[in-house]
Amino acid sequence: MAELLDSLTTRQRSQIQAWAAELQAAPGWCGSLPVAVLDRCWLRLGRLPVEQLAAHFPPDASGEAPELVRYRGWIAAGQPAWAAQLRCWQEFGQPACQQALRRFWSNQERGNHNWTLATYLQLLTTYRRQFEAGAKRALPLMVLARADQVGGHQLHWLSPWASRCGTLAPDCNGCGDGRRHPT
Repeated sequence: MAELLDSLTTRQRSQIQAWAAELQAAPGWCGSLPVAVLDRCWLRLGRLPVEQLAAHFPPDASGEAPELVRYRGWIAAGQPAWAAQLRCWQEFGQPACQQALRRFWSNQERGNHNWTLATYLQLLTTYRRQFEAGAKRALPLMVLARADQVGGHQLHWLSPWASRCGTLAPDCNGCGDGRRHPT
């Protein structure tokens, strides 16, 4: 992460500092809070309001289809796969179950850089917790995955208090409360 920050231009570092100052000055949680987005292919740094993040980078929710959630629940409860599938067909209809599976596997093949609904919701939860009393605030930096990259987008939290030289530095916690959050 330090190498990534070092590769930014002076102008880009100034932009991040300004967005971090905006975050620190915010009186409370709101949809206009900044999310820094870095496209490494073009070394472009941009700012998105958190309320527009899902519109620009739609999270893959295909795995959360009711048919698939119910199927996984029955498997977790110890049902054989064939019985769970049969129950899904009875409850939702065979065409609906097959469509949910096709949509899920299509998204898996096309790829969404592991930007799932769960990942997106975790970002929102972590960001909101920063506005609880006594929590430290960190700026989310979403580093976009390259088209041929194995793995997904990376999420880093930049915190001004983690650095000795007055610049932003990565913070593993994100919300400053001692809990570790996945990136």
